[in-house]
Amino acid sequence: MGTISATFGVLLLTCGISPQEDVAREVVDLMEVNHFYDEEGRLVFDQVIFYDWSADDSRYMVRAWRLVKNPAQLPQKNWQVGGYVAVWQDGEILRKVHSQAMRESWTQYDPELVEREFLPKEKRRELRSLSMVKAPGR
Repeated sequence: MGTISATFGVLLLTCGISPQEDVAREVVDLMEVNHFYDEEGRLVFDQVIFYDWSADDSRYMVRAWRLVKNPAQLPQKNWQVGGYVAVWQDGEILRKVHSQAMRESWTQYDPELVEREFLPKEKRRELRSLSMVKAPGR
C-alpha cells in the first residue's frame, strides 16, 4: 500500500500537481463559534468568526467569517499541536485554519456586523484567495 501511495505522489508531482496545493492553511489569533438568535429566542444561524489581535487597538478585530453549513466545519481541539483547527470546503479549495484560542457565544446580535463599526469589511485582511494558494502560472 505504501508503494502505491508513493508512486501516486510521484505521478502527481511529475504532472505538476501537488496533493496539497488546494489547501489554504492559515493561522488566526482567535476563532469564535457564534450562535445568533432572534428576539423570540429562535436560532437564526451559526457562524465561525476569525479574529486577529490588533496591538494598536488592544482588541481582537474580525478578519473573516463563515456560516456553518455542516457541523464538520466547527473548530476542533488539535491534540497534536495544541489549539484548535477548523477545516472545511470553501468553494474550490479546502481551508484549514488554526488558532491557539477559541470561544463560543450565544447572542441576539451579530458580532461580525458590530465589528464593521470598528473595521469596515473592505479593510479586513480576509482569508487567502485561491490565487494565493495555487502556484504561480496555474
